[in-house]
Amino acid sequence: MIQRPRRNRKSVAIRSMLSETQVKVNDLIYPLFIVDGNNIKDVIPSMPNIFRWSIDLLLKEIEDCMNLGITNFVLFPALEDKLKDKTATYSYSNENFYLKAISLIKKAFPECCLMSDVAMDPYSSDGHDGLVKNGKILNDETLPILAKMSIAQADAGIDIIGPSDMMDGRIGHIREALDNNGHQEVSIMSYTAKYASAFYGPFRDALDSAPKSGDKKTYQMDPANKREALIEAELDTIEGADFLMVKPALCYLDVIHSLKSNMELPIAAYNVSGEYAMIHAASEKGWLDYNTTFNESLLSIKRAGADVILTYFAKDFAKRKMI
Repeated sequence: MIQRPRRNRKSVAIRSMLSETQVKVNDLIYPLFIVDGNNIKDVIPSMPNIFRWSIDLLLKEIEDCMNLGITNFVLFPALEDKLKDKTATYSYSNENFYLKAISLIKKAFPECCLMSDVAMDPYSSDGHDGLVKNGKILNDETLPILAKMSIAQADAGIDIIGPSDMMDGRIGHIREALDNNGHQEVSIMSYTAKYASAFYGPFRDALDSAPKSGDKKTYQMDPANKREALIEAELDTIEGADFLMVKPALCYLDVIHSLKSNMELPIAAYNVSGEYAMIHAASEKGWLDYNTTFNESLLSIKRAGADVILTYFAKDFAKRKMI
């Protein structure tokens, strides 16, 4: 045999030299959950080693992450029910602990990059991403609420707005609102292809943000659809997005690849809570090796075309890279 592909796999040095895909720490965004109060580090049973942090302890966690080389974070607020209402007014209130956390983090670590979450569900008594009236999730009436939320986050110092709501026209509405309020430099990472997935369960446990009635299938995408993602991507690009995201990641690698092949903007992928919990559960049973499995998962997402990966594995990945 003249051609022997195994010759290019015969040693670690040669395999490393010819590796086509590499995941780096600075490719990753680490999701963090914030609660109001002090000295709080709440366990999330369905997400091992992920916690709900009060801001005082969160600052220490971010410092620890920064020392590992992690500089990018996405923040999610977990609210008590008493702070929720039908129009999510707390989301842009001056008393909002989430906005205060953004300001404190940026003051302590101005070199880090913070991404927000813009959607009504953490703040809504209905648990939906949009405004609910008579059992229907209203699209256009939701947009001004999302704009107020985005402006408040930009005022607090956020670097990247992350609209996760999947309302039509949200990117254009938010971009105009940001620009009109002096925040032309604030980026938008659109949740362009956010699917109505079964893999969000642990995240909803973390935020207690499951819908009080119905489901999210009228605004999140049908898992059966791929071409529709290109329609969403084209609209988000026209409306002013800076990044296009696919969520979840592992069951939608083909969608990541499709967006990477057809769009010019950077592509992000969210390696979601259920994907994280699944690997943890299998490794705890001894069925899979934790480190090699999550590394392979991240590699597959990068290989599919993701420029940026939002992942709960970020800290463990960074620790391994430090060894």
